[in-house]
Amino acid sequence: MRSRSDAFDDLVLDAVERIERRLPRGLGDIELAVELVPPSDPAPWEPQQVPLSRVFPAEAGLSTRVVLYRRPIETRVEDPRDLAAVVNDLVVEQLAEALGIAPTDLDPGYEEP
Repeated sequence: MRSRSDAFDDLVLDAVERIERRLPRGLGDIELAVELVPPSDPAPWEPQQVPLSRVFPAEAGLSTRVVLYRRPIETRVEDPRDLAAVVNDLVVEQLAEALGIAPTDLDPGYEEP
């Protein structure tokens, strides 16, 4: 039996694998992570609502990092059958931001919200 955490991680990995197949050079040194919840101290420029994901730009020798927050994502999805699509869209959006390209370059089926 798989835990919810493991199942969520699998959804993220599936989305990343689909994207990597479209990129001839892969994702480079971008790291992806899943955390349970975001820190309770949003940056001043971020909306005051609970974020679903974030991009942390490379700095001080650290790679660019994309983080998805599992619990906020799960609680915003009304139908559990939609979770895979929501995770895919978030991964596409955040990786596109990190790479400086349009989300449709990573996923031609992506539709702006």
